[in-house]
Amino acid sequence: MRVFRFNDSLSSPALISDEIPIPTPGPGQKRIRIHAAGVTRSELVWYPTAHALNGAVRTGAIPGHEFSGVVDAVGSDLCADDIGQPVFGMNDWFTDGATAEYCLAPVSSLAPKPAGLTHMEAAAVPISALTAWQGLFDRAKLQSGERVLIHGGSGAVGTFAIQFAHHAGAHVITTASHRNFAFLAGIGANEVIDYHASKFEELAGTMDIVFDLVGGETLRRSWSLLKKEGRMVTIAADSEGQKDERTKSAFFIVQPNGAQLTEISRLFEQGSLRVFVDAEVPLARASEAYCGTIENRKGRGKTVIFTTN
Repeated sequence: MRVFRFNDSLSSPALISDEIPIPTPGPGQKRIRIHAAGVTRSELVWYPTAHALNGAVRTGAIPGHEFSGVVDAVGSDLCADDIGQPVFGMNDWFTDGATAEYCLAPVSSLAPKPAGLTHMEAAAVPISALTAWQGLFDRAKLQSGERVLIHGGSGAVGTFAIQFAHHAGAHVITTASHRNFAFLAGIGANEVIDYHASKFEELAGTMDIVFDLVGGETLRRSWSLLKKEGRMVTIAADSEGQKDERTKSAFFIVQPNGAQLTEISRLFEQGSLRVFVDAEVPLARASEAYCGTIENRKGRGKTVIFTTN
């Protein structure tokens, strides 16, 4: 099968085409014939891309850990009736991803593909939607009526976070550029602050939750907005190595979760959730999707790579 591997260069990053045997699913695994895979460009500099789970050096990683496709084979302990089922999901960061024609994933990381979504749309969901879900509900314990500030509302995670928070009955404030005001209001934001023109800390008021998707100075300026029992959540990569205990406590990394994806799928099928694809790129141009410039982007949501099989 055709795959695209990281060349392990931080100075001249690229993905290199390779041909490898189609993998065989082990116990508890399904093999997915990939129709589309989501792109997280920053994945190339993350620890699991260069290291195995035991800390050993890892080379030639296949990126793209969210995907949509069809079950092609199953482990010997699983029911073969699942073969042919359309699914979407996320596999572990330390394993080979889905920038390929096939990938493996544990059954616990998969869910039936929402019937109303194309494979391209479904592949843009797992990482972003799970990040928003886990940040708001597992980490921040969002409750109806609370005030939530979401930094970076027009991004892939931000669009889901706004919709989830709105659906949960929160008062949603987000920061974005002015051109996205109407779009973000249309998916559930009660207030949108133009971060180019204003200081959000002067307009937002006190918050129950700040969900930071930006990091850096934006995160540092946000602490003062929290109520006494307020909660900060951040996914900004520069927070991982922070010495500040508040920031370390606020930081988290999304984890695969098929049960949560099933709940998210129900929201799609109820018409309560939308997904936005920024650009669609063929597998042959995977290196451009991760390391280059993609033309005709919409500026909202996620880039998705699609296969030809």
